[in-house]
Amino acid sequence: MIKPALAAIATFAVAATAVLTGCGDDAESSTPLPGNHVQVNGLDMYYEVHGQSSDEPPLVLLHGALSGIGTDFGDLIPVLSENRQVIAIEQQAHGRTADIDRPLRTEFMADDTVALLKQIGVEKADIFGYSMGAGVALDIGLRHSDVVRKLVLLSVGLSPEGLHPGVLDGITQIQPEMLHGSPFHNDYLANAPRPEDFPTLVAKVKEMDANPPTFPADAVAAMTAPTLTIIADSDIVRPEHAVEIFRLRGGGIMGDTPAGLPDSELAVLPGASHVTGVHRPELLAPMITTFLDRPTN
Repeated sequence: MIKPALAAIATFAVAATAVLTGCGDDAESSTPLPGNHVQVNGLDMYYEVHGQSSDEPPLVLLHGALSGIGTDFGDLIPVLSENRQVIAIEQQAHGRTADIDRPLRTEFMADDTVALLKQIGVEKADIFGYSMGAGVALDIGLRHSDVVRKLVLLSVGLSPEGLHPGVLDGITQIQPEMLHGSPFHNDYLANAPRPEDFPTLVAKVKEMDANPPTFPADAVAAMTAPTLTIIADSDIVRPEHAVEIFRLRGGGIMGDTPAGLPDSELAVLPGASHVTGVHRPELLAPMITTFLDRPTN
């Protein structure tokens, strides 16, 4: 018998269906700009470009597990692309990017993302990752620092210890049918090259979460890119852990000194959960754009 706490987590997908109804654009109602595919590390990888190029680096959006561009960023793209170019990417087995015979791993997706950016002529970018995508963004910051100007990390842990107890164990209880009728499932059915592979995606995400990455604290502290760490106040990531990341990135000091404010920032989304936080554009967009526009020390 599943423990009550794990049972609650296992029904995450069911709750998400209710919470996300009406949040963002689903695959049937959205009208995104035409996307493109490029061949990357054996993948036929999908991406979209929104907004006009400017003197600022483009902002790259990296979605969470089981999601796609519209599912996670349908609310944000229209706002974020008003004054800068936005490039949204769909990772292996997600959305319009078909799966290959390879497990899902943060480092693979980071390498795929960097390879795609280089193929389309992007030498440096700001990167915003959410959940799984935040782990990918962090990995890029650690291993491909030449590509990154600034990082925005929404709901990320440096290790399993950064999550509330039971989260990863609870994910093992999720079954594909729990997601039927959800925006995640509907988006996949509408856009995936092989809609019948949805159970494979769920299985691969569960296997990935059973082997989560650990980002060494000393390496995170040594990164050069200014970092905005964001967490929902009722996230699956512990608030103390978000503060820990902020401190590793140079935060947690007194700003009213000659040294001034650090280049990195911390934000907490009030009244939001892991699922709903990314669907609060009225809170997220000003945080992100203000951080990206702010001159660094």
